[in-house]
Amino acid sequence: MLTLAQITDLHVTSDKDPLNKERNEARLRAVLRAIHERKPRPVAIIASGDLVDRGEPEEYAELQKILKDVELPIYLGVGNHDSRAPFCAAFPDTPVNADGFVQYTIDFEDIRVLMLDTLDEGKADGAFCKKRAAWTRRALSKGRRTPTIVVLHHPPIPSGIRWMDPDPKSEWILRLEKTLRGRKQVMTAISGHIHRTYFGMFAGHSLSVGPATSIQLTLNMTDVDMRVPDGREILVEEPPGYTLLAWDKGVLTTHFCVAGDFPPAVMYTVPFIQ
Repeated sequence: MLTLAQITDLHVTSDKDPLNKERNEARLRAVLRAIHERKPRPVAIIASGDLVDRGEPEEYAELQKILKDVELPIYLGVGNHDSRAPFCAAFPDTPVNADGFVQYTIDFEDIRVLMLDTLDEGKADGAFCKKRAAWTRRALSKGRRTPTIVVLHHPPIPSGIRWMDPDPKSEWILRLEKTLRGRKQVMTAISGHIHRTYFGMFAGHSLSVGPATSIQLTLNMTDVDMRVPDGREILVEEPPGYTLLAWDKGVLTTHFCVAGDFPPAVMYTVPFIQ
């Protein structure tokens, strides 16, 4: 069995924002500790964007300090809170394609990960331009027979939390759908951005949205007027989490995990089979 851990929406920040700096770092470290203690230990960590909060060099410096203790290979992607130039300066070993996007492939034995870049600098919404789509088509064509996990930051399917959801008819979503439709090697797609776990289908493939390592989004699916504050809770201190992908004999399963110190309820001390 091969396992991969996905983390997302780290929102690491600097001393400019001491409250969030302390909280988000503590939550991220708790998730990293849980991943390291997982049995079997995952072969790598995939970070699917919003690595930092404002895209500032000082924040990426703080992220570097945290990640230096990670004992696993870690592969980084970008989200709408990231900025490519300071990200690339801080993590020069992360591949960037010829068009300047953080898009690359990672091969693990008989399964492949395809990292996509949906960042539209200065905007919260996702993007997937013609250049990114062309690169993705080429990458998928080179690995037609290799089972593939597609990674992106912005989920192209709605969560039901209306003020966060994209327009399903957005140009970038339609282009992504056309790019992935009919690609039989795509086992699943994984994303983040919503700070909440949910699951659906896109372009004929399963798609999961992972929990944030930072604070989670409150699940409220009632209508809202974005111009009129109504006092609703927006974010909540639910436990930080991560996604665990297990690849075993050609079968891929997805687990959503929370990080924390929980007492055992039952121990295996007596044989199940006598």
